[in-house]
Amino acid sequence: MQRRNFLKNSILTGASIGFAGTFPSIVQAAPLQETPVGIALIGCKGMGWSNLMSMLKVNGTRCVALCDVDDNVLSQRMDELKKKNIVPKTYKDYREVLASPEVQAVIIATPDHWHCLMMVDACKAGKEIYVEKPAANSVAETITMVEAAKKYDRIVQVNQWQRSQQHFQDAIAYVHSGKLGNIYSVKTWFFRGGGEPLTPVPDGPVPEGVDYNMWLGPAPKRPFNQNRFHYQFRWFWDYAGGLMTDWGVHLFDIALWGMNAGDPVSVASSGAKYMFPTDAKETPDLQTALYDYGSFQLTWEHSMGKGQSFGYNHGIAFIGSNATLIVNRSGWEVIPEKDKKDIAAVPWTKRSDDGLDMHTINFIKAVRAKNKDLLNCPIEAGARVAAHCHLGNISLRSKEKVFWDKERQSVTSKKARKLLKPKYENGWKYPQV
Repeated sequence: MQRRNFLKNSILTGASIGFAGTFPSIVQAAPLQETPVGIALIGCKGMGWSNLMSMLKVNGTRCVALCDVDDNVLSQRMDELKKKNIVPKTYKDYREVLASPEVQAVIIATPDHWHCLMMVDACKAGKEIYVEKPAANSVAETITMVEAAKKYDRIVQVNQWQRSQQHFQDAIAYVHSGKLGNIYSVKTWFFRGGGEPLTPVPDGPVPEGVDYNMWLGPAPKRPFNQNRFHYQFRWFWDYAGGLMTDWGVHLFDIALWGMNAGDPVSVASSGAKYMFPTDAKETPDLQTALYDYGSFQLTWEHSMGKGQSFGYNHGIAFIGSNATLIVNRSGWEVIPEKDKKDIAAVPWTKRSDDGLDMHTINFIKAVRAKNKDLLNCPIEAGARVAAHCHLGNISLRSKEKVFWDKERQSVTSKKARKLLKPKYENGWKYPQV
């Protein structure tokens, strides 16, 4: 595989895509006379369903297929679609979806450990792709996904939808203006609040209608346990990376975008299950990570419990010599340093649109135009931030400060290096581009 500096900055400028304010229930993204874009959803629970509902608001789209390993979920979603006079075909094997000529675009919203394999197969099948965050479940997979999108010349949008939201774009434009002065520190944080322990339960029979072998896919073979299924998968290393890759990718993304950040020099992370030490989760409920870039530092902090930073339970703070800019999903503000009388404060400015809806509009526009340059979050950007977050988890799990080797495109520690690439099991082979 050709080496690529996959962590280097390759993101879009974040300029406005021209959809300010609240958009109507149906938006004009394509002339009516054009054939509607046939969309298939792979993974119909949770965000996958939200993504599809958002995309179907865009004029010139239609749902042609649903795919899920759980018949119960498929049945529920089909009932909901029938109420809207939409009757797509249903599948339990994503490969049959990719073989359908009706499908032009696929939404991949499975557990994280499936993203890379499905995306590469979709690229080979000539589909356009909207993949959930994090882009991949390992550093190596992020490289593979970027290579696949390039080789097969596919349009791939990662669902880091904050990039399409106007107030995030406005905040980043301010960061890039230089008014904050020398930005030497960026802080990102998420205090989940309301966290409860995941009570351990014994292994049990596979629920009726669930193809559990397909759900596991390339992950290690394990007995069925309800705690590892559906939403809770994100707390287990086989399938995901905890809050670091769940919420972290969203907030890191804005930090890296604002700083035009390249490769980190080093990453040091620590954390554990301090709040709920005996619950069923594997991933830490409290974690702190420090990324050093040579000219500034970026920190991440998460907690499953309550907390505030700058008065907010989540956000990104760009701390400069002149002022600090704080942005989160509700809005943004600028707080000047007391001795900087020439820097005007920016009062709290609330969000004005729906980020997910703007992001799906952006994707369909790019698909219609057959122009990947229109994407607000192409796979290169999604892969870059996912790799950053996985490096934080690699430091945590290896219990080492990780140093990034730009020449070798790897980490310097042999122990940490073993965590860069997953081993595919159960007969599934790591995807070849």
